[in-house]
Amino acid sequence: MTFPKQSRRRFLATGAAALAAPTLVRAESASRNASSFTAQDWRDHFQSLGTGAIVADTISRALHYWSADGSDYRVYATSVPKTDELTKRGYTEVVRKKVGPDWTTTPSQRERYPDWPEYMPPGPENPLGTHAMYLGWPAYIIHGTHDTRKIGRRSSDGCIGLYNPQIAELFSITPVGCQVRVI
Repeated sequence: MTFPKQSRRRFLATGAAALAAPTLVRAESASRNASSFTAQDWRDHFQSLGTGAIVADTISRALHYWSADGSDYRVYATSVPKTDELTKRGYTEVVRKKVGPDWTTTPSQRERYPDWPEYMPPGPENPLGTHAMYLGWPAYIIHGTHDTRKIGRRSSDGCIGLYNPQIAELFSITPVGCQVRVI
């Protein structure tokens, strides 16, 4: 079957557009998806793995974990601080861990949110979720959350949040002393 010249061009143009459409849709949805992220290489951030390494990427909203021997690499979707002013970047480490953390508001939180309670015991309403890994910076924590709407968003007051099942998993494999970089 032969097509007239005009129809052949239209056919080729339509075919090319149809082939490109899935790529354009994927690219558009990736740019809108705040949680889309790519693999990281620990060597871009640390001189050695030490007891393990964590990179919390506040732009892609992902936490990257490497075991001490490099055989275990995991990536978790996270919530990140609402603003750059609330974001502390740099190097620190996990200084302690706690199952069932309690929560105390910071002075700046009490100033910004006077209706928040000053203290909350462990439980389903606690904003730190089921597990918390405290960093070397005061009031900065990698923790879980019961509010799953926060993950993949700028929604925290400075901390890095994970779904409760993911923080439980990360908690179980991360030793105190694990190096952390927040970028």
